[in-house]
Amino acid sequence: MLNTAGEKKRETLRSLISSDAEELSRQLQAHQQRTFPPTAQKSIRQFSPAEAADFIGIHQGYLRQIVADGHGPEPLANGRRLYSVQDIENLRHILDDGGKGPRKYVRHRREGEKLQVVSVMNFKGGSGKTTSSAHLAQFLALRGYRVLAIDLDPQASLSALFGHQPELDVGENETLYGAIRYDDARRDITDIVRATYTPNLHIIPGNLELMEFEHETPKALAMRHKTDSMFFARIGECLAEIESAYDIVVIDCPPQLGFLTLSALCAATAVLITVHPQMLDVMSMSQFLHMTGDLLSVVEDAGGSMDYDWMRYLVTRYEPNDGPQSQMSGFMRSIFGNRVLENAMLKSTAISDAGLTKQTLYEVDRNQFTRGTYDRALESLTAVNTEIEDLIKRTWGRK
Repeated sequence: MLNTAGEKKRETLRSLISSDAEELSRQLQAHQQRTFPPTAQKSIRQFSPAEAADFIGIHQGYLRQIVADGHGPEPLANGRRLYSVQDIENLRHILDDGGKGPRKYVRHRREGEKLQVVSVMNFKGGSGKTTSSAHLAQFLALRGYRVLAIDLDPQASLSALFGHQPELDVGENETLYGAIRYDDARRDITDIVRATYTPNLHIIPGNLELMEFEHETPKALAMRHKTDSMFFARIGECLAEIESAYDIVVIDCPPQLGFLTLSALCAATAVLITVHPQMLDVMSMSQFLHMTGDLLSVVEDAGGSMDYDWMRYLVTRYEPNDGPQSQMSGFMRSIFGNRVLENAMLKSTAISDAGLTKQTLYEVDRNQFTRGTYDRALESLTAVNTEIEDLIKRTWGRK
């Protein structure tokens, strides 16, 4: 009787979870249809002269001088100018074509500079991992780098932020799993890369299909032939095929330590670990680091590459006026030193509210927020991303 009752209970729970999942999926799809109809396409806003100058890397006065020489967009009826991403890109080329020496404003990799692969990770959800990945990838694209964002998280929040709804827009074999799977259905990575509405930024979207790699890898390890590449080498091998097309790859890892995450770590040239500065989160990260170290030693013994240009911790969702958070941030800095990024990503209603409409802070119209709220959040994000950009440039040997 107990077994029968237990089976009934499990069946009831299973059916309840399944029905809730179906209903939630249906409602989310309906919301998606209302918010972004099938004919709608996401686009990125235009930028003010100050923002355009910052992305190009020049003073606003110099930008006015270039525009006065007949370059850039035409003024609006009120005399102001707004700059599209394409306007900014065109001005970069104009500046470099008229200059001397190596390119300065078109920031593509130069000869001898290797592809940078930044894996963003954390074991605990809610650490700001996907938010950090999305804003970093888009910032670098707006700065003029050729960027590929890879969504390795089966929850696919990064994909949704960039306009690719996992349940509607991403079909079978259209995630990175299609390029790293073990059977004959494996595809070329060039077939699954997608453009985004941000020039210079491409994406490989994710969805639940990525979990297949976690399920299939143990079978592949048990049946492995000598000619098969190991699971931890597969992402790196795929990226080698498209290396010449990009300067930087940003990988949003799953929030667990599985085969996908280990493969992303082996493909990485740099690792960014996000952490919320609260005791439970830091304790969770401690366990995560222990497990990661143990597993990476096994991977290294099996021939996996563990060479990194840099590893950094990023304090996220930080509230400077919160005493315990300030103490925990200081505690981490006392342990890890300069491996904690100097700048923290502030907690902001502007960032979370932008996420409700599946937008980044670089996309959302600042008029939707009080100026101070928006400016503080954007200043924080830009400071964090500029610090990471500097690490990449230092790796390349640039000033």
